[in-house]
Amino acid sequence: MSRSKSSSRWIREHEDDEFVKRARAEGYRSRAAFKLLEIQDKDRLIKPNQVVVDLGAAPGGWSQLARQWIGRNGILVASDILEMDAMADVDFVCGDFTEDACLADILAVLDGREVDVVISDMAPNMSGNVNVDLPRAMDLCELALEFARQQLKPGGSFLIKVFQGEGFEAYLRECRDSFATVKTRKPKASRPRSRELYILGSGFKG
Repeated sequence: MSRSKSSSRWIREHEDDEFVKRARAEGYRSRAAFKLLEIQDKDRLIKPNQVVVDLGAAPGGWSQLARQWIGRNGILVASDILEMDAMADVDFVCGDFTEDACLADILAVLDGREVDVVISDMAPNMSGNVNVDLPRAMDLCELALEFARQQLKPGGSFLIKVFQGEGFEAYLRECRDSFATVKTRKPKASRPRSRELYILGSGFKG
C-alpha cells in the first residue's frame, strides 16, 4: 500500500514539475535537456564540428541538444541499452557500451575519428535503497570514465552524472588525474533533494 502511495506521489510531482511541463511545451524528449542547457550556457562544453558520444542517451534529451550544437559537420553517436526513437543525423547504437559487440559498433560509426566530448546522464534503475543504488551508480560512472579515457582526444571533455555519497570523492580524484580542469555542477533542473551532481572534466591529459 505504501509503495502505491509513493508511486502516486512521484507521478503527481512529475506531472506538476516545471521542467517536465517546459520539456513538453518546447519539444524536448526529457526534462534532463534543461540540465545540459544550463551547463552549456555556463561552460560552452559542446562546439560546432565536434565528435560527441552520448552514453545512456535514451530517450534522447541530451542528444537533441548536442546535435544542434555540433552542426551539420559534427558527428554524434548515441548509445543506450534501451531503444531510442530515431533522430535525424544521430547514429544510435543499442546495447551495453561495456560489452565488446556494442563497443565495436560504436567504434565502427566513429570510423577512426577521435572523440571531442563524452557526455553521460545515465543512472541505474533506482531501488530506493541507497546502499544498493550508490554502488551501482558509481560502477556506471567508472565504466563511462574508462570509455572516455580510451576514446577522447587529448584536450577533450567529459560530462558525467554522479551521485554524492560513498565513492564520490575517490571518483572526483580519478577525474582530476585525467583532466586538467574538473568542475562540479548542480543545475536548477536537478531536484533539490536529489543526490545527483554533474562532474565536468576538460583538457583530457591523454
